[in-house]
Amino acid sequence: MIKFSEDQLMIMDLAREIAEENIKPLASKYDQEEKFPWESVKQLQELGFMGMMVEEEYDGTGLDTICYALAMEEISKACASTGVTMSVNNSLYAYPVQKYGTAEQKEEFLRPIVSKKIGAFALSESDAGSDPASMRTTALKNKDGYVINGSKMWITNGGVADNFIVFAKTDSQKGHKGISAFIMNKDDKGLKIGAEEKKLGIKASSTTPLSFDECLIPENRLLGDLGEGFKIAMNTLNGGRIGIASQAIGIGQAAIESAKKYMVERHAFGGPIAKFQGLQFMMADSVMEIEAAKALTLKAASMKDRGERFVKEAAMAKLYSSEAAVRAADRSLQIHGGAGYSKDFPVERYWRDAKITAIYEGTSEILRVVIARETLGRY
Repeated sequence: MIKFSEDQLMIMDLAREIAEENIKPLASKYDQEEKFPWESVKQLQELGFMGMMVEEEYDGTGLDTICYALAMEEISKACASTGVTMSVNNSLYAYPVQKYGTAEQKEEFLRPIVSKKIGAFALSESDAGSDPASMRTTALKNKDGYVINGSKMWITNGGVADNFIVFAKTDSQKGHKGISAFIMNKDDKGLKIGAEEKKLGIKASSTTPLSFDECLIPENRLLGDLGEGFKIAMNTLNGGRIGIASQAIGIGQAAIESAKKYMVERHAFGGPIAKFQGLQFMMADSVMEIEAAKALTLKAASMKDRGERFVKEAAMAKLYSSEAAVRAADRSLQIHGGAGYSKDFPVERYWRDAKITAIYEGTSEILRVVIARETLGRY
């Protein structure tokens, strides 16, 4: 069992307070209007939650992954859309810029992301989701820099981001070893940000396609070494899975609390429905699974903080947490009966929001492959 430090407990308490008092009351409104939660995000920026693991040298709070996981859980419990916005900024944008960026890149593209700007991660394409090596976006070198052509899909924060990490093929003959990563500005000529996607859940988050038409960027926008893009993407996603696992745990916790409240207040057959053993068993399963998910997630986070290899642990945490959240939300909706199917209760939002956690940043099927390969090794 992990014993939290004073800093970790303080961050968890602060995140819970902000989530309960300021984010949760707005979540339903943002969801129904499909409106980006600017008010919530700006508050997170002011408090340093959008750059939690960024070094203090670059205006970040320099906290560990456990602090990040605990904060992500609390924020996502209140609003999953705000949670994923925070997750992408921290895990998928700030992390790779900090780890692979030059001093000049960190100054220009990392420092502002903590409190002023928003970042995004552009890897997926229409025919290259779980198989990024098959991407078609290209970046060809010329005397002025790199010319990028192609398109990306399902980019979280796409419509609100100031900067993007974009992956493109710089050598189509080398497969995944021919992929490189670049940092782009939203106003780069030739970059077009598409319309917001209409989604089942996390409706308040921004999700758009991107297209590149002869988009010229200077050579100094290359992130890491040439041909290192696939490694950067995979390493980034490993850490990102801890964030999404925490998001799923938060959604699961919200579903459990909603079901508990309803079971105590709703009366039928002469008393509260909480007395019915069938519903008690549903509650017990949800609580047990979400607690197990949290243990897996904190284990992965602590391994990352210690500098240990955590590929399998992050995959297990994300896989189990996401599927546990889906089950917890489904049980909660069932406990609510017809009321849960209406928008009078937040449980229908939890049910819709939970599902995406089993899809993005590694589908459940892909994660099972990762876990099996990490376990079996080469054979």
